[in-house]
Amino acid sequence: MATVSCPECAAELTLVEGTEVGELIVCSDCGVDLEVTSLQPAAVQLAPREEEDWGE
Repeated sequence: MATVSCPECAAELTLVEGTEVGELIVCSDCGVDLEVTSLQPAAVQLAPREEEDWGE
């Protein structure tokens, strides 16, 4: 298991075994969505926001 820091609130998060690159996780402290960008070394970044389609 690896630990990473939330880029939004600096909380320490533990990546569970089986976590994959590209997986989305939620910070347990601030609730922001994070994307796992690397496992060796472990790293996360703010997940891209999905834009509303509004039927366009």
